[in-house]
Amino acid sequence: MFVEAPIDTYHKWYSPRLGQDFELKAYGHGGKPLVVFPSLGGRFFDFENFGMVEACRPFLEEGRLRIFAIDGRDNESWLNESIPISERGQRHETWESCVVQEVIPFVRQESGTKSSRDMIAMGVSAGAFHAANFFFRHPDLCDILIGLSGVYSLGSFKSLGDYCDDHVYFNDPLRYLPHLSDPYYLDLFRKSLIILCVGQGSWEEVCLPETRRLSEILNGLGVPHWLDVWGQDVAHDWPWWRKQLPYFLGSVL
Repeated sequence: MFVEAPIDTYHKWYSPRLGQDFELKAYGHGGKPLVVFPSLGGRFFDFENFGMVEACRPFLEEGRLRIFAIDGRDNESWLNESIPISERGQRHETWESCVVQEVIPFVRQESGTKSSRDMIAMGVSAGAFHAANFFFRHPDLCDILIGLSGVYSLGSFKSLGDYCDDHVYFNDPLRYLPHLSDPYYLDLFRKSLIILCVGQGSWEEVCLPETRRLSEILNGLGVPHWLDVWGQDVAHDWPWWRKQLPYFLGSVL
């Protein structure tokens, strides 16, 4: 049987919100869109360069999945120690507005989705933080979250210290979620599929307790989710994420 080859396309446009170019790469020819948030200080090409696209190739070839690996701005926002923390938060908010107002409409147009929520938000490590924060802040834009070896608080950004303002608080899921009571958000959470996976091996020391804490918070909110803790040999590294993502996509798709 003839199978259409996956299409890999590079896209760049000038973002009026960022005042600079924004880049992303798309993979596949059909199926459910998956938006990949880059890890700490990462770029849109990391997902491909570390073999994650190849790990998902069967889903791409079958037309069940379209991947959109987007660019991040951590080095200009949370990691930028040359500016005040308040400004770092503002720059993060500007990047997020670009994702909401420019990237997501592009993803919808390219993938032809009819439902406003027909999208997966996904990331590994600090990319899982970005994916989760995006999902919990905008549950009207996606219906599935996949976080692998995630940190879920801004506490992992050591340079922030104990500082907290609205930009920090409302971008820290472990801070704002316990106090969330808005039925609009909770209803959308409960209609979604939330997958949190973490290993117990090397370099998962921070991710394991933060993933379990997020799971506890969701349980307290009455939000169903899939917490999957892998073994003590499972490290915080790309070879394991190349195994985990196809495993969960097999259930999702």
